[in-house]
Amino acid sequence: MNEAAARLGIDIPSYPALVSAGAALLLVFVTWMLALLAGRTIGPWLVGLWARYTDEQSDAMTMRICRLVRFAVAAQILTIALRAETWPPLSAFILGFSIAASAALLIREAVRSLDMPRWAALILALAAFVALLANAMERLRPVTSVLDRIGFDAGKMHFSLLSVIQNGLIILAIYAVVKLITRLLNASIRHSRSLDATQQLLAQKLGSVILLIVAFFIGIDLIGIDLTAFTVFSGAFGLAVGFGLQKTFGNLIAGIILLMDRSIKPGDVIVVGESFGYVTKIGVRAVSIVTRDGKEHLIPNENLMTQEVENWSYTNPNVRVHIPVSVGYDCDLELAQKLMIEAAISPARVLNSPKPNVWLRRFGENGLEHDILVWIKDPEGGVGNVQSEILNRLWVLFKENNIHVPFPQRYVHIEDSRS
Repeated sequence: MNEAAARLGIDIPSYPALVSAGAALLLVFVTWMLALLAGRTIGPWLVGLWARYTDEQSDAMTMRICRLVRFAVAAQILTIALRAETWPPLSAFILGFSIAASAALLIREAVRSLDMPRWAALILALAAFVALLANAMERLRPVTSVLDRIGFDAGKMHFSLLSVIQNGLIILAIYAVVKLITRLLNASIRHSRSLDATQQLLAQKLGSVILLIVAFFIGIDLIGIDLTAFTVFSGAFGLAVGFGLQKTFGNLIAGIILLMDRSIKPGDVIVVGESFGYVTKIGVRAVSIVTRDGKEHLIPNENLMTQEVENWSYTNPNVRVHIPVSVGYDCDLELAQKLMIEAAISPARVLNSPKPNVWLRRFGENGLEHDILVWIKDPEGGVGNVQSEILNRLWVLFKENNIHVPFPQRYVHIEDSRS
């Protein structure tokens, strides 16, 4: 049989090689059992630690962290076993395949946990699988040599399929690392007791910008781009970018200034032009204002710096509400004003201090015109609903006490032209 296989060019493993392959398969099986046990024991502990640090916890996250622990333990144990001694080719392939599969699954789960696209997770996992398997079989250098030969030279630079793959993987890896660091940084800032909500948001924005700048220069260095080659075009390019992104950078700086001087912060109730609502987010480009109708207005940050802004909760969240009411000239004025006060204190949102008040504004054309003045401390909950509740209560009280609300009356005199 060995002679026939040799004539056909087929290598039949020897008995010691088969025994070694069986040992490698048994090692892989035992490793995966240990990895499964580690995922069930260490995984929940890591989930609790992550939940305390980031306030994020769900069944999906628990399963994902347990899988991450399982794949990481399996890849680590199998890597140590592969490097511990020299294995025959078949055994090395079994261990290398298991290591590559564990690492690929680990990278896929890690990338997906950062909310990156599926295609990015698949590319990184596939690249790790091929590289680790080729490295285990000591075939990585020939593979890279072949990929490096597929390309072309442009001046002193060499572009090849290998460089394209490497640079693409570097960009994806840096993006994943930046997302992970950003998430951890934001969680750390949210747990800081020395910063209020506005300062936390400012710290998160500045941290994100700094991370992007650092990642950009690290990526440039890892890819190997020589910035001096673009010296000739840097002036014109910078000028073009300056004009093209003038508004973008202006809005970015304006947003940072708004957060620094705290003139507008999330939760404030503001009026800008015809837009009235409460601020939900101060972004890089615009401020998000949600009205009581549920409509979200995106106002550029620069507009808030240059236009007049009415902030109802800048230094004090208390807001006074004016409710105009008229009563007839023939009513008991003192009783009508007492009923107005009674109706004003009926809503739960109306503050007792400052206490509600009633002002007689003027003797109107049709009746005595009053202003009911009440204070609320939560204008983001709406003003019209408080006014409606007071007027509904006042209508009932007026009916019970025979107080009439005047309406316009006109007298028409008809004269006979024949007389």
